[in-house]
Amino acid sequence: MTTVEAIKNPNVTLIDIREPYELEIDGNVPSAMNIPMGEVPERLEEIKNMPKPIVIFCRSGGRASSTLNFLLENGMDEIFNGGGFNDVNEILNS
Repeated sequence: MTTVEAIKNPNVTLIDIREPYELEIDGNVPSAMNIPMGEVPERLEEIKNMPKPIVIFCRSGGRASSTLNFLLENGMDEIFNGGGFNDVNEILNS
């Protein structure tokens, strides 16, 4: 499955790892949940139990890449880096 296929999957869980203030300033992806990057380790079990596929994204993709690596190292699969929130919105709206 590609990242685009994952984003368009009807069962996808979208996780925006930006800080809440960033969502207020820059906007958000309406169907995404917000779990700031710093909370990911403490919410690992919750994330593991979310519907798959899971797409992680941030403002430009850098933090999403780091978070994706952390989740993969902790045994997760069917997880993708969606890049930045504008990228995810563009795919959802295409």
